[in-house]
Amino acid sequence: MTSHTFAALLMAAGAWLAAGPALAQDLKAQDLKVRPGTSAVEGAPGALQDVAAPAPILGPRVAPGFKPPRFLGKPDFTGVWNNETLTGINRAAAFGARLVLTEAEARVIEGANDKLLARANAPTAKGATIKDIEAGDTCSGGRSGAAQVCNYDAAWTAPGEKVVRVNGQPRTSILTTPDGQYPKAKRQETVAERERRARAAAGEGGGGLSAAELNRGPQNDNPETRGLAERCIIVRSDPPMFKGLYNNNHFFQMAPGHVAIVTEMIHDLRDIRLNSTHRTDGVRPWFGDSIGWWEGDTLVVETTNLPEAQAYRGAWQNLKVIERFTLVSPQRMNYRFEIVDPTMWDKPWGGEYEFVRGGRMFEYACHEGNYGLANILAGARAEDAEAAGRKPDQALAKR
Repeated sequence: MTSHTFAALLMAAGAWLAAGPALAQDLKAQDLKVRPGTSAVEGAPGALQDVAAPAPILGPRVAPGFKPPRFLGKPDFTGVWNNETLTGINRAAAFGARLVLTEAEARVIEGANDKLLARANAPTAKGATIKDIEAGDTCSGGRSGAAQVCNYDAAWTAPGEKVVRVNGQPRTSILTTPDGQYPKAKRQETVAERERRARAAAGEGGGGLSAAELNRGPQNDNPETRGLAERCIIVRSDPPMFKGLYNNNHFFQMAPGHVAIVTEMIHDLRDIRLNSTHRTDGVRPWFGDSIGWWEGDTLVVETTNLPEAQAYRGAWQNLKVIERFTLVSPQRMNYRFEIVDPTMWDKPWGGEYEFVRGGRMFEYACHEGNYGLANILAGARAEDAEAAGRKPDQALAKR
């Protein structure tokens, strides 16, 4: 064997040994079972906790050499920012206490979503029924299957195609609690509170309420008794700010004494008053009462006085949400939130992710083509007529 051949073999062996851990990660990650369209990895609680992954880097880390643009001497957030992502608020139980994914795991999760989108974007077979489409596993948000409701095909939604990265690290969850889950509350909503909130349910999914709770009795009597989202009043209960099925753009506008955040979904607006105090008149406006101040180059926003219809995890009367926005590069903004309510939880808790620069934001014309609301009420009147032994048009006339 020549010296050149021997040297080449040594170099190849060294490269194989150096790549060993990464290869092992790739092989292990290939065994992951992921619900497409999500970061939900199957597995027993803690089964993946001990997989070697980097220690989490918490909080904002500004890119070397980056100096944010300025408005009146402070960082200028003006522009469109997007927070869509595959990563869930909660962590898959299999990851246990692990906050950071391996790069191999991130590729598998994103790859499963790529395959979902490819299936969803393929031409629909002629004569296919809803059941055929559901069986084709193309529902958004991993909702395919007999026990799921496939109200949106993945091709028509945009919840996100990448996992959340903070300081370059792919995350297992948005929450940074030890197990990536919501902490246990001191008390649960009473039946009366739950039903009262159901009558003014806000947000996609009606604030976690079942279809039966949202669609029974008085809920179908008049437009005013339907949910806020159906009536194009509000959809997302910011703060804190989370992604939805689509329209995840947010336009930030700086002004003297104010920062405005316009959400693409429905046109919701938050007006943050800088260096101000909270209102004391007892009024609880949509999205609460937000005031802000600067801590260095970080914008801190504190929100109180949220209305009951926008209760977060059952808290609203004593709820305080603290958000921190920090520009870390020309294309990324670190976002951290903290939930404070000593009547509901023993200590504050929260999470973080990074916004990315978005493109142009378009008007969300909510009412145009909103035949769903009219059809729900018409269907209820038809049920009234059937129960009363009348024809549907007679029931509508009576109303």
